[in-house]
Amino acid sequence: MLAKFPGHCTRCQEPIRAGDEIAGARGKSNSWVHATCGTELSLPGLTGQPTTAPSPRPKVATRTRVPKAQMVAPEGATFVYTDGACSGNPGPGGWAWAIDRDRFASGAERPSTNQRMEIRAALEAVTAISGPLVVVSDSTYVVNCFRDTWWDGWLKRGWTNSQKKPVANRDLWEPLVLAVRDRGDVAFQWVKGHSGHEMNDLVDQLAVAASLGHD
Repeated sequence: MLAKFPGHCTRCQEPIRAGDEIAGARGKSNSWVHATCGTELSLPGLTGQPTTAPSPRPKVATRTRVPKAQMVAPEGATFVYTDGACSGNPGPGGWAWAIDRDRFASGAERPSTNQRMEIRAALEAVTAISGPLVVVSDSTYVVNCFRDTWWDGWLKRGWTNSQKKPVANRDLWEPLVLAVRDRGDVAFQWVKGHSGHEMNDLVDQLAVAASLGHD
């Protein structure tokens, strides 16, 4: 377009005379540039945008949570699978352990909780089976207590947790912790529950049956 009135080019700051070919300056109202300057509208001061692409933001390193290793099985260990169940929480509870389909035990507690029955299952297995042992449970509550040695802090603090509150279910934890500590040949390993693992499914069925009062 042609300028109707004199002015100044917002790009080169030179005068614009009436009749000069001009172009609008992007991003600036009522501002004009010479038509030849308009080909450089991407320069700073006209569009507010840099002439080069912005540098990419540096990638922030993210922590990848590495799963903790399972406890090492003692040499020659027997593997026992444990589980707890509760019909309601609290409600009628059941526990079970099994080495295989021929060697197992189960029982009930009314009323109870899921956590109590998970601990009780491990306690019953540890006190019933002698020799090196690996307790396989789908309860991180049970497994992490021994893998991460929560129990050591509980003993040092007189059976209080890190919040200085009494450890819940101490009546079950204490005999289990002391038995494991004194034996020195028991490890705990985690298995994902309801994942199609044959033995985990078996102890789940036994625990549920016990909670419902079925033999």
